[in-house]
Amino acid sequence: MQQLCLKNRDMINIEIKSWCRITNTKVLLNGEELEIPLRENTSWLTNIYKSQKIDYPKYFKMDTLSKAGFLASEIIMRSLNIDPLEPKPKWSIISMNSSSSLETDKNYQQTIQDTNNYFPSPSVFVYTLANIVTGEIAIRNKIMGETLFFVHKDFSPHHLYQYSIDALSNDSIENLLCGWVEDGDNNIDVLMFALKKNTKVNNFNIENIKTIY
Repeated sequence: MQQLCLKNRDMINIEIKSWCRITNTKVLLNGEELEIPLRENTSWLTNIYKSQKIDYPKYFKMDTLSKAGFLASEIIMRSLNIDPLEPKPKWSIISMNSSSSLETDKNYQQTIQDTNNYFPSPSVFVYTLANIVTGEIAIRNKIMGETLFFVHKDFSPHHLYQYSIDALSNDSIENLLCGWVEDGDNNIDVLMFALKKNTKVNNFNIENIKTIY
């Protein structure tokens, strides 16, 4: 399989259909900043959620990492008018970050470190795996292809590009959600792409990833 991907890698045209960038201060959709009204006593991510008029109660159970990735995917899929209820057997998801699920791990550790105040929370524990974010996105959108989460020391356009090319080299995959989803040290740092192969446009490359990020 790996040899097949390497052989076909340069033969694939890949189009960026849509992309979303989320930080602690802004949300960009295809380069345009979205207006996010701020509400008192509401987190930044939940302000984004409410501004988009999303109706998905499970969002409120997610950890910060999953919320960030979910919101980016939601904004992208809405921009493409893609129905989340329609099964997507030819879609796949790849995400990366540098801290894995460390922030949630810290939160869970606080619930178990004091033997006199021991209150382990299953609702927190379930998010102590970084790949839960890809699972949440797949469940929401009925994405039926592979979902993968990689951990790298720093944001790596090269690896993001290579992983995406390899995924789309698979004949069973036509579309890919891929990107960087990070919340380390409470810094939201998300860049997500919706990619599609077999088009006349070929604008997904390392330089474009660097420019957008």
